[in-house]
Amino acid sequence: MRLEPDVLFVDDGDVLTSAGSAAALDLCLHLVRRDHGAGIANAVSRRLVFAGHRDGGQRQFVERALPDVPDASLAPVLAWARERLDGPLTVADLAARAGTSPATLHRRFRAELGTTPLAWLTAERVAFACRLIERGGAGLDAVARASGLGTPANLRALMRRHTGLAPSAYRARFARPGPGQPARSPR
Repeated sequence: MRLEPDVLFVDDGDVLTSAGSAAALDLCLHLVRRDHGAGIANAVSRRLVFAGHRDGGQRQFVERALPDVPDASLAPVLAWARERLDGPLTVADLAARAGTSPATLHRRFRAELGTTPLAWLTAERVAFACRLIERGGAGLDAVARASGLGTPANLRALMRRHTGLAPSAYRARFARPGPGQPARSPR
């Protein structure tokens, strides 16, 4: 037996080998083709969403370990911001955390999330305010402060814009009843 460095798999009669995990699929399709015909093998490859036949021709090796690549998405910045919704946060703060300029951050937000940093931050704060209202017990002043929306007037305006409901209507519809309070029926 000899080494074939430039092929995906080898069929040497009763010994079959593949160059790696994807090449194992090539080998399996080869076996189906050999044992059941090209029509069946093509049907199987379509079900697998895998090419019916791939040419080899590339050496199957990795020369060196791949370097660690830092997460280039906005996910770390978004997680960081979500932990700080109750405090003052600006686009400049988000950009500094991302290690980029506000203009570049704006482009990245548009590309990854389809929105602006300020619109995302406002939507996150409104969603957080809604969760606080759903828990019940907190007044509008406390909810506005805790969600970073500042004042009850700002909370009312932004909740109406984002949910279509005033905080009181949202509370009536979604808040969990407190201990000893009857459950509300939906209207």
